[in-house]
Amino acid sequence: MTPDTTSDQKLSLKALIALVIGSMIGAGIFALPSTFARTTGGLGAIVAWAISGAGMLMLAFVFQALAQRRPDLDAGIFAYAKAGFGRYLGFISAIGYWMGACFADTACLILIKSTLGVYFPVFGDGTTVVAIFSASLLVWAVHFLVLRGVKSAATLNTIATYAKMIPIGLFLLVIVTGFRADIFALNFWGGEIPGLGTLAGQVRATLMLTVFVFVGLEGASVYSRYAKRREDVGIATVLGFLGVLCLLVLVTMLSFGVLLRPDLAALAEPSMAGIMNYLIGPWGGLLVSIGLLISVLGNYLSWCLLSAEVMHVAAQDGTLPSYLGRSNRAGAPAAALWFSNAVIQLFLIISWFAEEAFIMALKMTSAMVLIPYLLVAGYGLLLAWTGQTYEAGEKSRRSDLIRSLVATLYIALIIIVGGSKYVVLSTLLYLPATILFFHAMREQKIQVFSRIELLLFGLVIVGAVAGGFGLATGAITL
Repeated sequence: MTPDTTSDQKLSLKALIALVIGSMIGAGIFALPSTFARTTGGLGAIVAWAISGAGMLMLAFVFQALAQRRPDLDAGIFAYAKAGFGRYLGFISAIGYWMGACFADTACLILIKSTLGVYFPVFGDGTTVVAIFSASLLVWAVHFLVLRGVKSAATLNTIATYAKMIPIGLFLLVIVTGFRADIFALNFWGGEIPGLGTLAGQVRATLMLTVFVFVGLEGASVYSRYAKRREDVGIATVLGFLGVLCLLVLVTMLSFGVLLRPDLAALAEPSMAGIMNYLIGPWGGLLVSIGLLISVLGNYLSWCLLSAEVMHVAAQDGTLPSYLGRSNRAGAPAAALWFSNAVIQLFLIISWFAEEAFIMALKMTSAMVLIPYLLVAGYGLLLAWTGQTYEAGEKSRRSDLIRSLVATLYIALIIIVGGSKYVVLSTLLYLPATILFFHAMREQKIQVFSRIELLLFGLVIVGAVAGGFGLATGAITL
């Protein structure tokens, strides 16, 4: 048995659920009130959550079904894509998800710096020398923590997950007491003229916002090789998702009953703190800010674990060069961890010179996971459609077919409605990253591309050229 799969590194159902919740609950939930108020009213929010909640729940069910039907595939976020659609799309899924995780960690670091800057002037707006230096210390402190072993890092993540629930729970308790039905009624249409056109526009503008807060539902699937029981992977995915969905909907909808939409939209981030300031005074806002820091630190740790794990398993699988799959004596994915944190450090330095770096990091995180999600849903659809892994007359095949079809259509809808330009921009990253795919195939002395894969690589080149031209001319903006 290899060091990274020894029994002392195995994760319980509780730890897997904490990975899902810890990955999903980060900065997003603390910014929901103002983020939603800028694009929609109460009715639009209800419809957007209904669409996204249903679509992502179906995707969670797909992860659950695939964990049961293909227990041989670890780190499913890319392994399913490779099994269903070939080596290059498996690589695209792996490297895309890994980049998304790096962007997510960068967003966490930027938010930590800016939040501390409110209370400690030395951090400024998050771009001072002290801010960059302290954030870099955090990167490498977490790095060496994870090098000690995944089990210890996952335990700390579980503690952080419980800790972040305290300020969120207090917020919900306070906001329920301050909820006013007349304010909610005024916010129902968002102050706009009632009608289907108004509703459709609000929902369209809001759907892309929901993607980022759902990213992370695959946390248990990524760490499937560490699960004490394989069936716990699917259970953790569904239970973790449902719990987080309830919190997201409650935070959003109850906020529409406290302040009018223009006032909600004008709140500074984290807007949850602004609501607490309004309801119970400054100490409430301070409490939420502390909760935000705990939440984002836990979220950072979760994404640090996920990014290294995907790269590590992809390297062991032959999708990435083998040197990225090396483990240390504690069973930690050492090589992938060094590579990932070096890239995060680079992104952090670049953020020093970037305007609206936090928003850009959030959008790119969402964009980079859309294709991996689409391929997972597509693989679930492929298995159910062809009957692979199903016995003749098995009743679950029909339900799996419907769930995977809905999940596939939902992700496709998100890409078309709000994420198409970001998918185009993502090819600017896929193109140079393909060097790693070339290296991996040459290392194994096999043909780099099949004919279909060569066509796909050509599409990546076209997308990268279009994305670069769009940025240069201003046709595409971040």
